[in-house]
Amino acid sequence: MGGPMVNEEDERVADLLKVLEISRQLAATTDLVELLGKIEQAALDVLECERATVCVYDRETDELFARVATGITELRFPAGQGIAGECFRTGKVINVPDAYADQRFNRAIDQQTGFRTRNMLTCPLLSHKQQPVGVLQVLNKTDGAFDAWDEDLAQTFSAQCGVAFERHNLLNEFAQKQKLERELNMARHIQEGLLPTSALCQGGFELVGWNKPADQTGGDFFDYQSLDNGLISVAIADVTGHGMGPALVAAECSALLRATFSFSPQLAVGVNSVNRLLSARLPDDRFVTLFFGLLDPAKNELSYISAGHGPLIMVRGESGEIEKLGVHGPPMGIAPDWPYEAPNHIHFNSGDFLFLLTDGFFESPNLAREQFGMTRLQELLQSSYQLPSADLIHHVYANLLRYCEGAKQEDDLTAVMVKKL
Repeated sequence: MGGPMVNEEDERVADLLKVLEISRQLAATTDLVELLGKIEQAALDVLECERATVCVYDRETDELFARVATGITELRFPAGQGIAGECFRTGKVINVPDAYADQRFNRAIDQQTGFRTRNMLTCPLLSHKQQPVGVLQVLNKTDGAFDAWDEDLAQTFSAQCGVAFERHNLLNEFAQKQKLERELNMARHIQEGLLPTSALCQGGFELVGWNKPADQTGGDFFDYQSLDNGLISVAIADVTGHGMGPALVAAECSALLRATFSFSPQLAVGVNSVNRLLSARLPDDRFVTLFFGLLDPAKNELSYISAGHGPLIMVRGESGEIEKLGVHGPPMGIAPDWPYEAPNHIHFNSGDFLFLLTDGFFESPNLAREQFGMTRLQELLQSSYQLPSADLIHHVYANLLRYCEGAKQEDDLTAVMVKKL
């Protein structure tokens, strides 16, 4: 006697149970290659066909890319091309009973692989928001043509695969974000290590610096150090942009300055050398505004060159009177042969201080997109010039925060004070 007859309803229940079991397996898979391999093998089993291809969408290139395909190592094509592209764009199942009779079918793949496609069923892989994330193509039904039940089954199966694939992408994006956070924190730690960690007091002068980047890393930097000849070098710079790229440029610029002026105390020679080096190395969309000075405490005098960095604010300690100092030429990295010559000289009396800052201060906007501005900054300095150096910088920053009314910090903030005590 033969075994019991299996009716169509029982077969369909069995098919759906397969899909449920596959969904469980897909949920436990985090590796992309393994995930797509499971989808391919499951499609062969559930839809009873000879070949399956999973194409995922590459947003950057607007292409569909077959990362896993039985018998094919790699396949990439525009997301609007062919049957798979139409399925992806429309989000609809496409059942082709005779592949070679359909003008959309690409015969070149068969010619490349030696496989003969008879019929095909193409189904979009949809996210939980019903957005297409890829396409599943199954070829050559083993017992004829794909029917309406195969279409329903493919849609159910593809929905599970689409959610699993989306889940993988979200987990991968989260892992990448955490990795980037770790790398940015490390870069920030390294960058902070390049900045002076405390005030410098020497020869009756006090130098104080402060920095707050807009991101984890920033394109501003400041520096001051005692040189062997009794002079003190002081610098503040602003690289265009903020983030990792400008931070690397800032670190390079800082290293070049330290190395150059450790060997030569001549301002013009050193600044021109740094400009040539930066011009040769910086990309076209990057430049650096830089103030660099040499302070001679014995003479109460600071000599400086400013490459496009301003404003430079000198505040006289007796009255709070403000003097604006001039710059010497364009930012560094633009014109390699620009002659930065004839440094300016500033004489300090008791209580005088030089206030250096980057443009993030006066260009910071409030919620109405109105900038803090230089007038407001100068009024603050005139009303608070008798505060200790560090307190004055924090006082300016506190007023800036109040003015911005909670608006996001858009640019790096850096300030340096050079004060005759």
